[in-house]
Amino acid sequence: MSVLQNFQEGAVLLINKPLTWTSFDVVRKIRNTTKAKIGHAGTLDPLATGLLICCTGKMTKKIDEYQAQEKEYTGTFTLGSVTPTYDLESEPQDHQPVPPLSQEELQAYANRFLGPQQQLPPIHSAIKQNGKPIYHLARKGVEVKVEPRQIHILEYEITKVELPLVYFRVVCSKGTYIRTLAHDFGAAVGCGAHLSSLCRTRIGEFRLDDAVEVSDFIEQYKAQQAAAAGQNG
Repeated sequence: MSVLQNFQEGAVLLINKPLTWTSFDVVRKIRNTTKAKIGHAGTLDPLATGLLICCTGKMTKKIDEYQAQEKEYTGTFTLGSVTPTYDLESEPQDHQPVPPLSQEELQAYANRFLGPQQQLPPIHSAIKQNGKPIYHLARKGVEVKVEPRQIHILEYEITKVELPLVYFRVVCSKGTYIRTLAHDFGAAVGCGAHLSSLCRTRIGEFRLDDAVEVSDFIEQYKAQQAAAAGQNG
């Protein structure tokens, strides 16, 4: 069976999403290369990197199952300012002095967020209102109403502190917005914060260590196709 037939029938691809790419950019690139039906299991924002599960062919039926699994992220919060989008897609504002907190003290703040809870999604998100993603409305200044959603923070570790940067690792349920977690963390500390970097390192049992770069996947795919064509020729 050729590589192309494998993708047409169904495959699971672990991709390391590049910085600034949308999740759909990755899907489109792979679709254009393989000509296969494809979808992804869980959107990553453009300024996030890391594991993106792409399913082709019959394996697209597994997308909901993969999306429902717990996820692990690493990244940084920047204390001392907030942004309208809760990350660096918008400019930091409301600058405040950052208290000289230790890693242990910051961990105590993080511990407050452990467990099941209601989280309010950011208005600059892809949640739909009247059939349109609310970030389109928010950018136009249209009033947007979001409802809190039930999430679960299973692990929340402050891994390193280089103020104003706070490094973290989070294991959480489906539907968790790490941007909101950054914003709420800053509010708890009292000086504001925004998400300054993010990498998804795991979805269920799938790990970033096993993922490939988009460019490497395309190169390998084309090489295998050429080899298969040579054998058939």
